[in-house]
Amino acid sequence: MSLPHFTTWLAFIKGRRLAASVYRMSATFPREEKYSLTDQIRRSSRSVCANLAESFAKRRYPKHFIAKLTDAAGENYETMAWLAFALDHGYIRQADFEQYVTACSEVGKLLSYMQNHPDKFR
Repeated sequence: MSLPHFTTWLAFIKGRRLAASVYRMSATFPREEKYSLTDQIRRSSRSVCANLAESFAKRRYPKHFIAKLTDAAGENYETMAWLAFALDHGYIRQADFEQYVTACSEVGKLLSYMQNHPDKFR
């Protein structure tokens, strides 16, 4: 069985790759962060792709499609905020932080493109 069409969207591919990387990276966080920072950064990074999946189901209704893309963008920004906290607490290095923020920015640009051109994703 093949996966639905949304899995071929570049925003989904890059978002999924980013979420997997965030998951691996956050495994190194201290144990006391398990129910706060670790869970939050994993949830927000995965929610980007989850919202893209939901947008696919709503693609026949442009306003609903764009609303779900906006949710995905919000989760992407939330991931950046959690990355900043991880940096502040010394859980990741500055160079790693910059790489993750760059990856988030790439996903964000793709989401913005989708929001501005919804007809290309029907």
